[in-house]
Amino acid sequence: MTKNIRVRFAPSPTGPLHIGGVRTALFNYLFAKQNNGTFILRIEDTDQKRYVPGAEDYITESLNWCNIPFDEGPGKEGKYGPYRQSERKHLYKQYADQLINEGKAYYAFDTAEDLDTLRKQYESEKKTFIYNWSNREHLQNSLSLTQDQINKKLASGEPYVIRFKTPADEILSLHDEIRGSITIQTKTLDDKILFKSDGMPTYHLANIVDDHLMEITHVIRGEEWLPSLALHVLLYQSLGWEAPTFAHLPLILKPIGKGKLSKRDGDKLGFPVFPLEWVDPKNSETSSGYKQDGYLPEAVVNMLAFLGWNPGTEQEIFSLEELIQQFDLKKVNKAGAKFDPEKTKWFQQQHLQNLSLQVLTSNFKNQLEDHEITTNLDLSRIVQSVKERATFSTDLWNLSEFYFQAPKNYDPKASKKAWKEDTNSLMSSLINEINNIKQFDTETVTTSIKQWITSSEIGFGKIMMPLRLSLVGSLQGPDVFEIISILGKEETVRRIQQLQTVLS
Repeated sequence: MTKNIRVRFAPSPTGPLHIGGVRTALFNYLFAKQNNGTFILRIEDTDQKRYVPGAEDYITESLNWCNIPFDEGPGKEGKYGPYRQSERKHLYKQYADQLINEGKAYYAFDTAEDLDTLRKQYESEKKTFIYNWSNREHLQNSLSLTQDQINKKLASGEPYVIRFKTPADEILSLHDEIRGSITIQTKTLDDKILFKSDGMPTYHLANIVDDHLMEITHVIRGEEWLPSLALHVLLYQSLGWEAPTFAHLPLILKPIGKGKLSKRDGDKLGFPVFPLEWVDPKNSETSSGYKQDGYLPEAVVNMLAFLGWNPGTEQEIFSLEELIQQFDLKKVNKAGAKFDPEKTKWFQQQHLQNLSLQVLTSNFKNQLEDHEITTNLDLSRIVQSVKERATFSTDLWNLSEFYFQAPKNYDPKASKKAWKEDTNSLMSSLINEINNIKQFDTETVTTSIKQWITSSEIGFGKIMMPLRLSLVGSLQGPDVFEIISILGKEETVRRIQQLQTVLS
């Protein structure tokens, strides 16, 4: 590619950033980094009625937590700023005026009441009212009025909007990097409002102007903007600008049934749909976030990448660097991607296993401090013994608690299964064998006990089940011999004797 690649993520600060938005940001980031390009954050905050305090900071914090920070944006000013649309209001009117002067847009003075009456009239005739080529020259606008009438209305301060004059009967050939060729007949389109009566641009005009002035080369956005593609391309053409390359990402669908994934789906089924916890400033309602629920950002990013994209190989676990290398817009699916909470946990489990033992052990130390546990046991070995069964780092404590607190109760079903008439005497013999082991590492302990069981012609289950029960309190847990060598000879013997006391 010869151009300097510039992409943008342009959310509105109207609430917390949904994971669908994070996925859009991620795909923009991956595409930019793969092409040595620039990833821009633009805050589209012209709708001040829906503006929510704290939402912009939440967006920035979410991108940073996911390790996909923007290169340019609020607080990282480049030569294309400002990066908040509310600070760019002075830029838009000149382009609306240019379109009017060139006959590509027009003033419309129709009141809301007038238009509502027309809609009801059309409905009574079982038709749909569309403000476009079919009726615009009969409505209250600068196409139907004389220049003198127009001047008087403007001079008197009569409210108006500026509408785009959509071509009456053209066939528009569009291209989308994901969906391929798209053909639109312009006669099916309405004349969208570009400038509102309050003097503010609509999203359509501001979006096009900002993308052009910021030299955006690729617009990668959600499927919900696909119906606006024709208008946006027409606006580029009308302003004499080269349009960027467009790519519309598939929807993220509910886990069950059809429809777009929403916050309510997360509330109902018990999983987050936001990257970070969000407290609604209006009602103090708290929505859970992936970070606070214990997910690693690497796992969330990996999961989001596979919502609509597939590398075409068997590989599913990717680091961010690998995603940058492998990402390809042409491998993004057209069809919606069904969100799978269990698959998300699987990604989390896999990425947890990839963390270094040093990182996991450091995290585990913090958990022990929270539980006010002090110990001389080898924490790295403990973590290593249980981490394969952990999905979240908080699982490490639950899986290893028995190392620090000897069982006080024993699983009833396990006790019944493990403890037979001769078990007490067998455990006493086992204690003698353990006391005779000189070198207490896992390999020696394993060899010694197994040889003793074999030479004594005892069934392994008759020893191993009550032995595990004495150490853990159930028949679950890591390798028994690893547990023994970590606990040490004295503690192992003490726990076996305690089980004998309880069950004999």
